[in-house]
Amino acid sequence: MVHRVLTETAVSISEHKKNPMATVAAGEGMAVAVLNRNEPAFYCVPARAYEELIDLVEDLELGRIADARLADGKEPLRVSLDAL
Repeated sequence: MVHRVLTETAVSISEHKKNPMATVAAGEGMAVAVLNRNEPAFYCVPARAYEELIDLVEDLELGRIADARLADGKEPLRVSLDAL
């Protein structure tokens, strides 16, 4: 079976166990796939990259909420940012 590796950098689980911080450094700020028997077991994601991913997920959810509210047929209200 073929498994997708969603990163440019991968390390074996043995390498990761020897030096986890080297795994983080190998990704140069991006996620690193940790492989077990040549299959991705998990991704090592640096804190900053994880924070950015969570921000994107939150933005997507807010976008869905806004789209649902716009689709309810009610007339949108205009407000100024200063009024908020």
